[in-house]
Amino acid sequence: MTRPFSLLSITMKSSLSWAIATAFIAFGLWRNGRSSRNILIPTPDFPHGYYAEGSHNEHCAIVRDTPSNDMKFCEDAVFWEQQDRSGAVLDKVLLLSCDPSRRGWNTVMGPMLEPSFRGALWYYTIGQGGGASGRPRRITLEGYPEEHNFHPLGLDVYPSQPDRPESNLFVVNHARYNSTVEQFVISWRSPDRARWVRTLSGPEFVSPNALALTGPTSFYLTNDHRFTRRLPGVLGKTLPLAETILGLPLAWTNHVTLSDASTNEDAPGSPYAEVVTSRLAFPNGVAVSADGAQVAIASTTLCEILFYARDPATQALSPLARVPTPFAPDNVRFDSQGSLIVAGHPHFQSLVAVAANRTDALAPSWVVSITPTSPAAEAETKMGSDWDLGVPVPASRKVPRAPGYELRTLYQSDGSEFSSSSTALRDARTGVLYVVGLYADGLMVCTP
Repeated sequence: MTRPFSLLSITMKSSLSWAIATAFIAFGLWRNGRSSRNILIPTPDFPHGYYAEGSHNEHCAIVRDTPSNDMKFCEDAVFWEQQDRSGAVLDKVLLLSCDPSRRGWNTVMGPMLEPSFRGALWYYTIGQGGGASGRPRRITLEGYPEEHNFHPLGLDVYPSQPDRPESNLFVVNHARYNSTVEQFVISWRSPDRARWVRTLSGPEFVSPNALALTGPTSFYLTNDHRFTRRLPGVLGKTLPLAETILGLPLAWTNHVTLSDASTNEDAPGSPYAEVVTSRLAFPNGVAVSADGAQVAIASTTLCEILFYARDPATQALSPLARVPTPFAPDNVRFDSQGSLIVAGHPHFQSLVAVAANRTDALAPSWVVSITPTSPAAEAETKMGSDWDLGVPVPASRKVPRAPGYELRTLYQSDGSEFSSSSTALRDARTGVLYVVGLYADGLMVCTP
């Protein structure tokens, strides 16, 4: 495990800034409680690599786009499904958003030095068994303006259906001057090509991070900060840091709807954005359950998942539960059986060190599933205090158990086997786990 070091040594230089940052951290620890302490204090007994369904060396493999190795620093991933008329899944592939230039341009963590290099989208054919035998391919962005920057973050895609051969693909883009959402169209017949439709931007898109589709042309969109690093001078260096470390509830989630005309590049129309949740601390990943009844949002700085009941008619969200996580959660994805798969960062300073390209720095990874429990299972669990058993570092050492939910560790690493886990997906049919990392090379595939 990387030895602890000061967050300030990376982000702040002057003695006054040191004092301010120290005060921020101290107050943040007091305000946010045990969960925040967990991501600032290292865990020395983290394993090199742990997989819940078998030996890490035998069951987990890293998929790369050899020999170029450009598919790295992937922030998000999503299943793109091909469905029949009844909605049954016929096939699926993985789509990934990756940015090898993240160490030179990161509008959330910094630095913001060089935005001219482009990130990319990739697709990975899962295959019959869902293992690591597939080969990733870069997606060509047809018609995307040469003068536009492309630094992809969150993404989501609508399923391919018999009466809708082309799927809308939406991608958050942290471009040079402002953050936007890019709309593409992709076809199952040529999944390595995505036709650009248009760029969505506006005053509502302050700090877009992740999105989750609610229809072919509508989605939930998290804005992770009120204050961003794009602010001029010292404001951009201090206000976002203060908002993050103090866990200030200044951010929000929108529901964005495009008019019928907005699917046509010749008549773009205007997006309509409505705030559906507010007063959130660093809302990051967002996901809609397979049945459409629930929405989950990751609060990164408070180390918890917020569950909401969703009204499909109005897209309104009503709070259901808060489930603490033993790490700072990044992105979230529901599997088809109703479990939420959460990936995140157990040690904040290590992640900042990796982002700053410090020599030999490693950022640990942690992936869990969160599953609602039945009343019978809930009663049985209450009989014993131990849970998440058989794991090198069980979640019960870090956070209290949330009534009504079972949290189970699926993967852990000190960063030497897989670093900075940002998104994980589990195929409920095969049980295969797919993980990408914010500063990791390739895609990790773990097969039971």
